[in-house]
Amino acid sequence: MKLIMAVIKPSKLDDVRGALSPLGVTGMTVSEVKGFGRQGGHTEIYRGAEYEIHFVPKIKIEVAVMDDVAENVVAAIRENANTGKIGDGKIFVFDVAEAVRIRTGETDGDAL
Repeated sequence: MKLIMAVIKPSKLDDVRGALSPLGVTGMTVSEVKGFGRQGGHTEIYRGAEYEIHFVPKIKIEVAVMDDVAENVVAAIRENANTGKIGDGKIFVFDVAEAVRIRTGETDGDAL
């Protein structure tokens, strides 16, 4: 099993969710986060004053999937979150040792 974590632009969340459903992804965790990468933030003007914004709003998606679909999930996220501009985000893939559904006690693939 793999845990795929992606940090993307908020405007791309619906596109990514729509692309994952046909791949059999039945659930995901979505969090509003802030951060910065190479872009280092940006400058905004508010009431005539210029402010430096160091942490940019992003969306973090976490999806647990079986090994055989992980590559397709990563590809779908990459294709649907891509705007071609700086700040599109990152995708991280982690190995998952065990998963347990709390309600039923199902484990691993059955828990997903």
